[in-house]
Amino acid sequence: MRYSQHISMLLLLTLLVGCAGTAPRDLKPWEANQDAASSRASSSGAKSLKPEYGPKLSVGEPYTVKRGDTLYAIAFRLGIDFRQLAARNGIKSPYTISVGQVLATSEPVVVASGQSRARGSASAQSNSGTQSSKPKSKSSTSKGTATKAVSKPASAATPKTKSVARTASKPQKKSASKSVEPSRPVSRWRWPSRGKVIRTFAANVHKGIDIAGKRGDPVTSAAAGKVVYAGAGVTGYGSLIIVKHNDTYLSAYGHNERLLVSEGSVVNAGQQIATMGSSGTNSVKLHFELRRQGKPVDPLTLLPKR
Repeated sequence: MRYSQHISMLLLLTLLVGCAGTAPRDLKPWEANQDAASSRASSSGAKSLKPEYGPKLSVGEPYTVKRGDTLYAIAFRLGIDFRQLAARNGIKSPYTISVGQVLATSEPVVVASGQSRARGSASAQSNSGTQSSKPKSKSSTSKGTATKAVSKPASAATPKTKSVARTASKPQKKSASKSVEPSRPVSRWRWPSRGKVIRTFAANVHKGIDIAGKRGDPVTSAAAGKVVYAGAGVTGYGSLIIVKHNDTYLSAYGHNERLLVSEGSVVNAGQQIATMGSSGTNSVKLHFELRRQGKPVDPLTLLPKR
């Protein structure tokens, strides 16, 4: 009797242990990843639960362009305006860069005004000294002959100069009409997702907000603009989309599962650009940033209250 009771107890314990969890082979891929991530998080501490988004590149050190980089993404990681980075490297619109190209990230060296003035005064003094050594009579005669030579054909040359000025003004008007598209202000920002904010902006520690949601939830553009980056080359953001709205504002959408737009795509406000996922992180969420002239700003100060 006792032997049979022991056997029955062992069988009961085996059944309870087997029902306590799901077999690893029955887990879905993302569930397995989340379980592994949670176990790593518990062993490594609380820091892994709050990752630092987008490790900044150090301003001052040259950067070699890698495959998938864009000028906007590099400036995004440097935390500066894309036009500043372009100006430092003599890159003009449409800001094309190539793999292997070395970009200068430091600010240009500015010569002190006192030194430039001293150099200018020294050169002026040297010029005045050489001019004063010449006899006055020769300089006065040379001036007189020069004025006589110019005064004779002046009346005949006047109409020609007018015609040249008119013809030169025409291409200037054409080039102005073909200038870069105007910078349109954003009249109203839209929420990129309907989920709840689970982490707020915190200056350099957390450069945007995290919005909770379910895998596959739509991610929409916060305003009209142009996609200037779509890829997974920025560490800490997973599958990332960066939209340029005007010369002042960029918006970023990280940790997506699927990207529905590509670089160069023009998007409207509220248009779906991705689906929510957990790329580059351990839970399903959207990391959303707004940058004003390259600097992160709190999206909650611009998004409408809800």
